[in-house]
Amino acid sequence: MERFRKLVARMASTPDSHLSELPLHERALLLPVLSLASYIYRISLSLRRQLFRTSLLPTHRLPVPVISVGNLTWGGNGKTPMVEFIASFFDEIGIPPLVLTRGYAGGDEAKMLKRHLLRTSTIIGVGSNRKATADSLFERYGYMDGRLCLEKLSLSDKSGNSSMNEKIGVVVLDDGMQHWNLFRDVEIVMVNGLMPWGNGHLIPRGPLREPLTALSCADIVVVHHVDLVSDSELKNIELTMQKVCASIPIFFSRLSPSYFFEIKNYSTKLPLSVVHGKVALCVSAIGFPDAFVQGVHKMGLLHVDRLDFTDHHLMAPNDIALVREKVRNLENEFKVKAVIVLTEKDYYRDPVILEQLHDLEILVLCSSLQIIPTNEQSAGDFTRKLRKLLQNKYREEPPT
Repeated sequence: MERFRKLVARMASTPDSHLSELPLHERALLLPVLSLASYIYRISLSLRRQLFRTSLLPTHRLPVPVISVGNLTWGGNGKTPMVEFIASFFDEIGIPPLVLTRGYAGGDEAKMLKRHLLRTSTIIGVGSNRKATADSLFERYGYMDGRLCLEKLSLSDKSGNSSMNEKIGVVVLDDGMQHWNLFRDVEIVMVNGLMPWGNGHLIPRGPLREPLTALSCADIVVVHHVDLVSDSELKNIELTMQKVCASIPIFFSRLSPSYFFEIKNYSTKLPLSVVHGKVALCVSAIGFPDAFVQGVHKMGLLHVDRLDFTDHHLMAPNDIALVREKVRNLENEFKVKAVIVLTEKDYYRDPVILEQLHDLEILVLCSSLQIIPTNEQSAGDFTRKLRKLLQNKYREEPPT
């Protein structure tokens, strides 16, 4: 199954002009099937959207503002780090946030959010039925009066961390762009700067979860991994988005590495310089591993190799054996001890199986999202825009 998923992922990332470079049997067998499936997906997507627009499928409102963070393509868009960034911001201005996430494939993203937001007022709600999850948590913790929320939004300065005992004031919907049964007040769309639209096809023929025209529904677009993208490529991305919606606010972000921790002692915080001059094997099962590997490359290592699995892949004993083989080959080649580098998501997905590698040095890279000041758009501009959007929404629909 993993091999098949890799074939599909490779086909989905290959532009039509380069299809001839793929093996003939892959094109002959996979291309017609994936193209048909993509066509069926497009029809079902259009039908589902129409059902919501005509209210044949209900859209539910929650009693507090809802901010959706989503993406057009699968994987590598910085969606979950942005959710953390927004949750931290609302905690700092005294509005306790509720993060709703579906907890897909072992809940690696939810576990990472819980660790990073542990000392804030953030509540993490996990479940595929996010309205039911929200309702149960509102019943348990209560929700903030709209006028109080509006008052806190109007304050120009941070009002200090909110109390853990305060009621929920805002909902941040992780991976919410396609979750149409919940009404959202603000739609934030993340775009992977290294591969913004893939080959331009909808899944599974390509990586697009929605056509580019869906950008017209966004209130804010954030282009991620811009530190790894050339200025000319960034300009092309901006021009493409402005053709869909000329007035859309565009911000830029990167994933900023902070520190490492050892899997034997996750409370440790090791500086990034700990890998300087070493040989490393980057092991990951994330949506877009290129950014992870390129980031590690920048840390001054002697050599960086990689072992990629498909997104959310759960490691099995044969995968552990493959990791050991790769490490052994690196150590034989360079005559030094190799270190394994993981992402946090890969660690939290299944830390138990990683114990089988207890005799090897394994470091987990911790990172956070950073808004990069570009075109006079800073992190402060981003949060001010977010405040203004919610304040305008309140003015249109005064809180009760």
